[in-house]
Amino acid sequence: SCEGPEGPPGQDGFDGPSADVFEVEKVNFNATANSDFYFNFKTRIYPGDVVLVYRYAGFSPTTNLDVWTILPDSHYYTDGGFHFSYKFDFTQDDVRIYTEGLDLVANPIPADFRTNQIFRIVVVPGNNPIVTTAKSINKADYSNYYEVIKKYNIDDSNVKKLN
Repeated sequence: SCEGPEGPPGQDGFDGPSADVFEVEKVNFNATANSDFYFNFKTRIYPGDVVLVYRYAGFSPTTNLDVWTILPDSHYYTDGGFHFSYKFDFTQDDVRIYTEGLDLVANPIPADFRTNQIFRIVVVPGNNPIVTTAKSINKADYSNYYEVIKKYNIDDSNVKKLN
């Protein structure tokens, strides 16, 4: 084995692009028709970036944390039939959050699911090896907001407001 004095410390490397989290509040959807809202990013995101959108679903007294559900998020009638979904799509400049439902005129989306909605939008850099390798054992569970912010060292106490 080789032994000897420890060498001098090397220079700090480049951390790479960081993940960002944005929040949009007071989003209102139409009760009886599919509707959408666009939110512009403050700066253009890169072509390979991954965008995740979460909807605020309430507060859990058990965990003492806010509950965030990932989109798409579908809601069903008690008989199991589809009612409506929250969905999203995005470009390098904006994200569109929208609702799609069946027969919303006869069965409108309830007010607590369409008024004053809050969404968190997480942008994960696409050059991150965690998101470019599908079989990575280090891949975050994207459905879990808290796992994602922990994995990408996101400070969600400093969320950027888009509206």
